Amino acid sequence: MENILIAGATGHTGKRVIEILNSTENFSPVALIRKEEQRQIFEDMGVESILADLEGELDHTMQGIDKVIFAAGSGSKTGPDKTTAVDKDGAIKLIDAAKKAKVKKFIMLSAMGTDNPGENKDLEHYLKAKKAADDHLRESGIPFTIVQPGALTDDMGLAKVKIAEKLNERGEISRDDVAFLLVMCLADPLAKNMSFEALEGEESIKSAIISLSRLG
Repeated sequence: MENILIAGATGHTGKRVIEILNSTENFSPVALIRKEEQRQIFEDMGVESILADLEGELDHTMQGIDKVIFAAGSGSKTGPDKTTAVDKDGAIKLIDAAKKAKVKKFIMLSAMGTDNPGENKDLEHYLKAKKAADDHLRESGIPFTIVQPGALTDDMGLAKVKIAEKLNERGEISRDDVAFLLVMCLADPLAKNMSFEALEGEESIKSAIISLSRLG
C-alpha cells in the first residue's frame, strides 16, 4: 500500500480525494493539516495526518510518503500576497521536499489558463502563481502529472470528463470529478510527466486517462 500525502486536505477537493483514497486497497491517505484542531476530522475517518504550514518548514512531511497530491489553494477571497505564499512558494517548497525524499510521483492540481495568464486579467496573478509552481514541478525531475481543470463546481460528479493536453474551450467540471482524476493519476504509469486540461464531458474518467496516456 502506498502512502499518499494530500496538501489541501481540509479543502473541498482535498477532502473528496481523501474519501476516495480511504476506500481503496492500494493507497493510504495522509492529510497535511495546518492546525492541530483539524486532526480530529481525519482521526474520525481513520486517516493519518501530519502538521505543517505550506508557508513554513516542510521536509518532515515526506517521511514514509510514496506520492503527493497538491490540492491546496489560497482561496478566492485572499489577496495576492497569500496567493504567492501558498499557490506558488508553498507548492515549490513541497516539490523541493518531495524531490529530496525521492517520492515516486507528484500530482498537481493546477488551473486552465496557466499557459497564458495574461488572457484573464481577473485571475492573472493567481494563474501566474500556478504557472510558476507547474513549471518548477516539470523541471524538478520528479515523475509528475499536472491537472488543469476548468471552473470548479460543487455539483455531484458524474465520473465523465473531456480531457486533452489542450482543449481550446472553456467550461466547468465538478470537484468530485477532479478528485477522481487526481486519484486516477496516482496509478503508474498513467499520465506520467503529462499536463492536461479537463472539463465535464461524455467519456468515463478511467477511459479518458488511459487514452490520453497512450497518446503521451
